[in-house]
Amino acid sequence: MFEVGPDRRGDTALAGLVATLADLDQDVHDSVRVDRIRLLEVLKSAAAAAQAKEVAAFAASQRAEQGALGVPVDRIGRGVAAQVGLARRISPFQARRYLGWANILTSELPNTFAALQGGRVSEWRAMIVARETAWLSRADRVTVDAQLADQLETLGDRRVEAEAKKLAYRLDPQGYLGRIRGAESDRHVGLRPAPDTMARLTGFLPVAQGVAAYAALRREADTLISQGDPRGRGQIMADTMVERITGQAQASEVPVEINLIMTDATLFAPGTADGDEPAHLVDAGTIPAHVARGLALDVSDRAPRWLRRLYTEPTTGELAAMDSHRRSFTANQRRFLRLRDQYCRTSWCEAPIRHADHVVPAEHSGPTSVANGQGYCEACNYAKQAPGWRTRLVVGPAGAAEVEIITPTRHRYRSRPPDPPGRRVRCASRVEATLLELLRDPARAA
Repeated sequence: MFEVGPDRRGDTALAGLVATLADLDQDVHDSVRVDRIRLLEVLKSAAAAAQAKEVAAFAASQRAEQGALGVPVDRIGRGVAAQVGLARRISPFQARRYLGWANILTSELPNTFAALQGGRVSEWRAMIVARETAWLSRADRVTVDAQLADQLETLGDRRVEAEAKKLAYRLDPQGYLGRIRGAESDRHVGLRPAPDTMARLTGFLPVAQGVAAYAALRREADTLISQGDPRGRGQIMADTMVERITGQAQASEVPVEINLIMTDATLFAPGTADGDEPAHLVDAGTIPAHVARGLALDVSDRAPRWLRRLYTEPTTGELAAMDSHRRSFTANQRRFLRLRDQYCRTSWCEAPIRHADHVVPAEHSGPTSVANGQGYCEACNYAKQAPGWRTRLVVGPAGAAEVEIITPTRHRYRSRPPDPPGRRVRCASRVEATLLELLRDPARAA
């Protein structure tokens, strides 16, 4: 949910353009349709240029405002990219990257920006130029921009990237090597859900290490296949990777603590109307009911499993409590928030949860409870510490608690945790919703 800011000057023309595009006459010849397709592509590029210009101006204004408020120099700019991300419906990580490129594009790549404004190049290709020249000096960046100008319109994505890299390397070969070393310092491992209850475990590695690791897995697969192993090469490589990382003799024996959110009907009543409700496996996403039952009940292998039960509030369907045998209450609160929220609670972020924090800050008498808690990624938690940010609890249309973010420009965004498995029994009445909001925000009763 999004509410516009208090000052809407300049919005009317853009809103009118959106309405005009929605009502284009479709009773036209195909040649007109082709012309429209091209013109709409030009319009997209021109809109992207206008947006980049607005973003750069917004960032400069916000930084100046923060400086005037006495924000320490090392914190100036905090929260700016987060506001851009909320406005663009993208994650803060994407917004930070976009903000950097937009600043370079609008102030230091005049030819590329002019091509974008005129619809001669797409937004992505313009951003590729900004990305591949970001590490250069301003003078070298301007040189690459000038040398690319005549051919930019005729190149595709790959050639734009290749030409920008080549020109940048010629101008500063030592800096290019420094960029590679910087990339090596960013090496990491990531986990993402994949279709069909699978997961993608990836490593961002220096090329020599990546090639060596892949070659070692292939050699092991070739050896086992030559000895009569019935598994396919890809299966052996995947199993070998798990075994070598975890130290287990077999991949299937890896012990795991399963944070599995499912209904009692899914667990105990397969084949019934409610017994096929999908479950949610933390870090893996939605899984079918029969797979969830297999994870919870299968004792055919030797891999130990730890299950943690979660309960929902019957009127709203929200996760309300968690069964645990651990003694550390604070740790259990954090675990509960991670299981309930699943991803960072900032709208459109969806990064892994790293911090648990108050909605209503403790210094403003906010209680330390799961009702007043939310899961954040590190960047979003820091962003909301910038001047002018506020968060509060409100009751959504279905009676469930939602977090409302109010940015320094007074735009409002709401988010709520993903629905846990199971159907909602009923919505809370308006009276119940009002009482619930008063209970969660006693200051509103004053």
